[in-house]
Amino acid sequence: MTLPADPVELLAVASELLDAASERFIAGVGAPSAVQKGPNDFATAVDLELERRLSTELFDRTGIEVHGEEFGGPELASGTSWVLDPIDGTFNYSAGLPLCGMLLALVHEGQPVLGLTWLPLLGERYTAGPEGPLYRNAEPVPALKRASLSSSMIGFGAFNVDSRGVIRGDYRHLLLGALSSQSSRLRMHGSTGVDLAYAAAGVLGGAVVFGHHPWDNAAGVAQVRAAGGVVTDLAGAPWTIGSRSVLAAAPGVHEELLGIIGSVGADEGIGL
Repeated sequence: MTLPADPVELLAVASELLDAASERFIAGVGAPSAVQKGPNDFATAVDLELERRLSTELFDRTGIEVHGEEFGGPELASGTSWVLDPIDGTFNYSAGLPLCGMLLALVHEGQPVLGLTWLPLLGERYTAGPEGPLYRNAEPVPALKRASLSSSMIGFGAFNVDSRGVIRGDYRHLLLGALSSQSSRLRMHGSTGVDLAYAAAGVLGGAVVFGHHPWDNAAGVAQVRAAGGVVTDLAGAPWTIGSRSVLAAAPGVHEELLGIIGSVGADEGIGL
């Protein structure tokens, strides 16, 4: 792996910048929609402000370009770029629900090598480098151990049953039913960053993510891998920056989840 700078130094710089932005993040809680991005998606003025600020600061300090949710950036399948979601869980943030945060990853040749998830309203910071371990508030988190679905909470991506997106709403509904027959501990947090960070930390046994956006997924994928978890797409293929979904879980739980997904049957969106 050839990076433009020492990953430890890059992680330190990124952490410093997210720390400095946390005050603005907290002050803006409750911000209303400023840009309507779709029928069920919007950005606040704080999203736009934080992305501009952090993108400029990251480039100035590291010389590495930034691909952000709101303003885009360089393609991510090759080369090295930062990938930024200034506010993950925007609906939660706008409503004042503290399950929201800032996500930042360094992606090299289509794979995340650094992952940072800042949850300022909860006082939690998760970081991971290419060799592990996962850190929570600068303290190492024990590696994930083999576990079972029956004893695990599972983060499940939100959906509209009538959605005709990449992975249809009716398929997600079928999968929810199949999973609920095996586990009564499904959780829908409305934040991919929360789901993946908590899966990496062992709070959740796993996370089912239907979204394909790299700014939502890359940081958490790096963290789950650093913690010793298993990460694929929902069809079981190795995850890359171009994957259309994420299945991230502790060893053992991942295999059980994949088996249930296979039993539900085919869906074009996940390649089964």
